[in-house]
Amino acid sequence: MFKSSLLGTALSVSIAALAIADDDPVVVELFTSQGCSSCPPADRIMHELAKREDVIGLALHVDYWDYIGWKDEYANPDHALRQRAYARQGGRSMIYTPQMVINGQHDVVGAKSRDLDRIIDLHLTSEPEAQVKANRSGNEIDVEVNPIELPEGEAYDILVVQYSPLRHASIRRGELAGHELDYANVVENWQFAGQWNGRTPENFRVSLPLDLPAVVLVQKAGHGPIVAATRVK
Repeated sequence: MFKSSLLGTALSVSIAALAIADDDPVVVELFTSQGCSSCPPADRIMHELAKREDVIGLALHVDYWDYIGWKDEYANPDHALRQRAYARQGGRSMIYTPQMVINGQHDVVGAKSRDLDRIIDLHLTSEPEAQVKANRSGNEIDVEVNPIELPEGEAYDILVVQYSPLRHASIRRGELAGHELDYANVVENWQFAGQWNGRTPENFRVSLPLDLPAVVLVQKAGHGPIVAATRVK
């Protein structure tokens, strides 16, 4: 009877841990450009990532290849700033496309799907550090964050990201001139909802400017690791 009780408790804990893991997808940010001839294979991988429930794939188009002859219509200079911040955190002096950054911690050349899958699996099997839930009512989002196992003395940014599930581009000039390309999960808007101390549960509210899907990221301040993420329901 005692062993049965212990087994039931262990199973309950395991199921709870799995439930938290299933609700904590891995975030993959792809830095890409319509002016980059080596980017289409990585863009195709993003289409596959967009289908997964255990991954949040986000395509951040950058503008630093625009000078080649084609201005990326989905590019945002802030995306390049974010990529440079990741490079500084990782001790790198250069940025490039295509690049994928996984949970703000690891990076791979965007078209190396085997390396990407290995790192995604690593994060999927790691213990959750925090939990975030987000619900939408009209253009308002309510976010709830809870610590699970976070280091003391750190601050975390609550970021709300909106994206277009599918965008098309007819490229007329530059390295990809003549190509008709579809892009998945193109980031359209970033919002800072507030900063969290990571010690106690807290709620945040933010108004969305666009009628598009949204996700919430909980990221260590200063472009550190993403410790939790969720799709807005």
